[in-house]
Amino acid sequence: MIRTVPTKPYSDQRPGTSGLRKKVPVFQQEHYAENFIQSIFDALDGFKGKTLVIGGDGRFYNREVIQKAIAMAAANGFGKVMVGQGGILSTPAASHVIRKYKTFGGIILSASHNPGGPHEDFGIKYNAGNGGPAPEKLTDAMFEKTKTISSFKIADIDPIDIDTTGTVKAAGMTVEIIDPVADYAELMESLFDFDALRKLFKSGFRMRFDAMHAVTGPYAKEILENRLGAPNGTCRNFKPLPDFGGHHPDPNLVHAKHLYDEMMGPDAPDFGAASDGDGDRNLIIGKGIFVTPSDSVAMLAANARLAPGYKAGLKGIARSMPTSGAADRVAETLAIALY
Repeated sequence: MIRTVPTKPYSDQRPGTSGLRKKVPVFQQEHYAENFIQSIFDALDGFKGKTLVIGGDGRFYNREVIQKAIAMAAANGFGKVMVGQGGILSTPAASHVIRKYKTFGGIILSASHNPGGPHEDFGIKYNAGNGGPAPEKLTDAMFEKTKTISSFKIADIDPIDIDTTGTVKAAGMTVEIIDPVADYAELMESLFDFDALRKLFKSGFRMRFDAMHAVTGPYAKEILENRLGAPNGTCRNFKPLPDFGGHHPDPNLVHAKHLYDEMMGPDAPDFGAASDGDGDRNLIIGKGIFVTPSDSVAMLAANARLAPGYKAGLKGIARSMPTSGAADRVAETLAIALY
């Protein structure tokens, strides 16, 4: 059964490029999440019968909002939703699933590197069919819808078991619970030389990866330890927790100081890394060497051709305005565009 539920607008639902971010108690207000999800759908055209991807970074309130999003997608006419098992999908993995399966778009529940928990941050963002964040024109349209919304559509369905992979029907819509890691790991294997990396680990190369109890833990375990043969214990804090273990999942020298201290210590591994809440921000540390994020972009670009997926070279490099000019020098040397 499809219900149309009367509602009243909230005045504070303007999304940015990273979606709508508020404290959990704000999202727990009556119809707050439903209003914003309905406003996303109302700002879109042509999705009837199409597929929507849904996932998040595992933070507190993810599971509840995923159930709402599934029921509302069914009521609004989507033909199928693909949901990451356990509600888990890193932002890069969600982008890949959208592109690989040519879905209409995706809803990602994340507040990125912000802390999680009953009184901490939550977020909802929409990614378009190209896998990228909704452009400003679309987020502006969503905001306009939030200001005039008077009702939302939701299907009366039993809660979906999102912890078991497989396919079920709900209100005439197909719900597929997918392995959140498999497609992304396969993509990485197509882009990078896994054979060379396996040899590197066999040679005694030591790495430390800290997932900060956020979304990248399952990806790191599968890719680094299972597929590349890194020793058990290479990945730390790899189980996603609703409150990120009480820590702040921002991979910087304040919140990942324990990793920094280990990498600067007398028995430091050869390479260290950490990721943020939803897996689109990283920290790179060498043995006794801290690498600034802007320099890591330049180093990746300078050496990209060594990876099989990028052997044709890059079209260009993009960086934020205030960061290091190292990327500019690489772009100039490689004669590629700089944005």
